[in-house]
Amino acid sequence: MKKAIFPGSFDPITIGHIDIVERSMKIFDKIIIAIGDNTDKKYMFSKEKRVEFVLKTFSAYDKIKIES
Repeated sequence: MKKAIFPGSFDPITIGHIDIVERSMKIFDKIIIAIGDNTDKKYMFSKEKRVEFVLKTFSAYDKIKIES
């Protein structure tokens, strides 16, 4: 099984993020989207909101797992 980890802050999730994940689904069996915090950054949204946005965006995909 081929796995990929896509780390980022996803603040907010963009069309570019979505494009990377959709293209990666053709290559990998499982994709883990890892939502992190960078203490040097000021975020527009809380981590909980960013996780919620990413979950909603990829809810139709079985290959994707969201971690924070």
